[in-house]
Amino acid sequence: MLRAISLFCVLFATWLLLSGHTDPLLVGFGVASCALAVFIARRMDIVDREGHPVHLTWRVPLFWAWLGWQILKSSWDVAKRCVLPGPPIDPRVIRVPVNQKTDLGVVTYANAITLTPGTVSMRTFRAEIEVHALTGGSADDLESGEMNRFVARVEGHK
Repeated sequence: MLRAISLFCVLFATWLLLSGHTDPLLVGFGVASCALAVFIARRMDIVDREGHPVHLTWRVPLFWAWLGWQILKSSWDVAKRCVLPGPPIDPRVIRVPVNQKTDLGVVTYANAITLTPGTVSMRTFRAEIEVHALTGGSADDLESGEMNRFVARVEGHK
């Protein structure tokens, strides 16, 4: 029940933020539509730990900040390689291990890899992710396991 209430609050806050309406009638329609969406989600049995991960709420902003920094660093590296004639690319396909315990954690890790310029998650397996890396440096960064450990911490594992 707590997840359903939390889902309603998130949906209604999003509705209010995106619509900008404060008229009582329209707010009532917003409440009704959000309540209907939560009702349907509960009937479909998708208001669970992975469908609405309330347990990750306080860790996510730290993860976004860390991932943003990784994206900036990688963007700078890829931009240098595109503009300057000196640093060559060294594409390779590697497999990196996965320490995440849930499908949500594995997907978060794979998406974080793809969001970082110069790397693309090609295929996910239960124990590893196949990645195309543009340079040896980006492949080495992934093989060091820093991103893997960070995503596992966000997920709540050591």
